[in-house]
Amino acid sequence: MPDLTLGFDTSAAHCAAALLSGDDCLVSRHEEMGRGQAERLMPLLEEVLAEAGVGWRDLTRIGVGIGPGNFTGVRIAVSAARGLSLSLRAPALGVSITDAAQFGSEGPVLAAVAAPRERVYLDGFRTAQAIPLDLHELDALPEGLAEPGLTCIGSAAEEVAQRIGSTAAPAAFAPAEAIARIAASREFIPGERPAPLYLRAADAAPPSDPPPRILD
Repeated sequence: MPDLTLGFDTSAAHCAAALLSGDDCLVSRHEEMGRGQAERLMPLLEEVLAEAGVGWRDLTRIGVGIGPGNFTGVRIAVSAARGLSLSLRAPALGVSITDAAQFGSEGPVLAAVAAPRERVYLDGFRTAQAIPLDLHELDALPEGLAEPGLTCIGSAAEEVAQRIGSTAAPAAFAPAEAIARIAASREFIPGERPAPLYLRAADAAPPSDPPPRILD
């Protein structure tokens, strides 16, 4: 049997998974949900495996979306991937959601993924000038992003393309399938584990009240 790669992602308002057998996608599931990913992820993965007629021990590799995205969602998926990797002794590889968005595309691409509060994650691929992954305000996008042949891809592609005078295109693959395909093709470095990719501090702030006094 060809290598089996399980990819999944909960970095946005969805719970998604895909199973590859070599280059063939056996099962792909994508469920939109604003919350509940922690409860839904493992049952969804079990359903994907069952639909393909395979078990956990048949997996040879795991791919997981590491963000950037929702803090809790990223932690859910990364923790699951680490636990599965340890228990199954199968390598787990982290894939950024912007890399997944542009996977399968050609030419210069600006991956544009929606972020909360009218912001967007931008990441350039094969662009004339380097466009490093970063978080930007939609109303204050950097100048000089557009270039000949540039295509915007991702959940915020239409809006970004309109603002910079470029074109938008759909992703070649659903997020989980792209993650699985990238993980299947990427070299695994022993000892490396998936880690959350955060570009901003958590929204939750520590309490401003002083700590309680401890009396002897």
